[in-house]
Amino acid sequence: MHAQDPPHEVENSRTSEAGAGWTCGRPGTFGRLMPERVRTFSWRRPTVLWRSRNDVVARLWGDPSNELRQRAVAALAERGAPGSLTMHRPEREFSFIVMGDTGEGDRSQYAVVPPLLSVGADTDFLVIASDVIYPTGDTGDYEDKFFRPYAGYPGPIYAVPGNHDWYDGLRGFLNVFCHFDMDCTPSWPGRSAWLARRLWRRSGEVDAARLAEVRARYRGAPRQRAVQPAPYWAIDTPTLRIIGIDTGIRGGMDEEQGRWLRGVSAGPKPKLLVTGKPLVVEDMVHPDPIAGGGTVDEIVRDPANNYVAAIGGDIHNYERYPVKVGRRTLQYVVSGGGGAFMHATHIIPRTTVVDESEFRCYPLRGDSLSRYSQLYGRWFRMPWLFDLTPKEATAAVEQRLGIKAARRYEDGEVSLRARFVAAALGVPRGKRPRWRIRRLPVKRIPQRFRSEMADWDSPPFFKSFLRLDVTETELRVRCYAVTGCGDHENAPPVEDEFVIPLA
Repeated sequence: MHAQDPPHEVENSRTSEAGAGWTCGRPGTFGRLMPERVRTFSWRRPTVLWRSRNDVVARLWGDPSNELRQRAVAALAERGAPGSLTMHRPEREFSFIVMGDTGEGDRSQYAVVPPLLSVGADTDFLVIASDVIYPTGDTGDYEDKFFRPYAGYPGPIYAVPGNHDWYDGLRGFLNVFCHFDMDCTPSWPGRSAWLARRLWRRSGEVDAARLAEVRARYRGAPRQRAVQPAPYWAIDTPTLRIIGIDTGIRGGMDEEQGRWLRGVSAGPKPKLLVTGKPLVVEDMVHPDPIAGGGTVDEIVRDPANNYVAAIGGDIHNYERYPVKVGRRTLQYVVSGGGGAFMHATHIIPRTTVVDESEFRCYPLRGDSLSRYSQLYGRWFRMPWLFDLTPKEATAAVEQRLGIKAARRYEDGEVSLRARFVAAALGVPRGKRPRWRIRRLPVKRIPQRFRSEMADWDSPPFFKSFLRLDVTETELRVRCYAVTGCGDHENAPPVEDEFVIPLA
């Protein structure tokens, strides 16, 4: 295997505040990679929310992803895409990168690039799991949010679309990753369909000549070129089959893709699923329904299919749940920290899907609460009330959840102020019934009014990506942290590591 061990590992957030990026010896150099003029990306802008309105349309009138996906796959098949939608690689031992939710085009995305190139320079390919481009996936946004930042990655890049990639009907995604263009205007049945068509944001124009120029300029080397057969696909190797699925806007799939998934999942070869929507996240199971019956999770849990892990994007942090399924362990992983705003981890309850001692997340709950408390203190101009140090936040999380934090402090006394902030910002209480946890006021607030409003562009960023090394006998997975500090660019901290037997 030509994959090399990454540079020497440094302290991580589980061992010290410096490892978490709270103190930076020197600033990061990622700013040099960015365009001269970068408009700050913010979900607090009404124009950004309006451009993303197709999510609301899909909720009210039905997700058109299934219709458009079937149309695209049929056209790609006529063009010559293999019926199995499978890309074959001969290597028995290889390495690759997985990261999700990348494309905001701001400092938090570009901060990931130097550590990614340091750790992944010798890997064979890269997979983006969900939301390549924000907010709507238009082709015109790909230059600064995809081609420019990853120009230095030497291998091919594949992707599975997320909900935001679907907000232009997937037209931009199809042009960039499948080299294919089509009319991506959906249709709806019913009397009110005219209103859905009126509200639906149509895809942006595609300048084919400009796209070809951008592709050649940034990722024109022979080894970088790749054309994937469809929005969903498989990469088959002698030792592991990697299967990427498209879950549209709402997190489901059509019958056609369901039949394909059952077909490529069959057999004893070890398999890894990459999906735009994680199957387990925030201590809740989301099986992902398949039209016509069944779920994605049923296929993954079937021992005859021999899945070893399922990795999903969409939620912008890192979480891992090693779930016992019969006599084997399935690793359910969330890897959505590739560049977009950070989803809070301090709102994750004491876990019940797996024992709390087996659960892993990044950022740690205490670091998440500390960062959010600082943001609320700034917004309300009351830092004296809201701001919690990492130490104070960690103690408050320990006390409220009834857990032992991964990074311990000698003095863990919790002040009344820290208890108030932890409760106000949504840290659940211990082992309460799941319905009570869901009814907490902060948990009822829609996602876009919680984490989306809490974006920031200064360290610590708490971004992350995965490196996976495959041999004939095992799959080794490491989660690398991205703090934005110059100290961590060439040797990013390893936040989590686990090995899955393949023999």
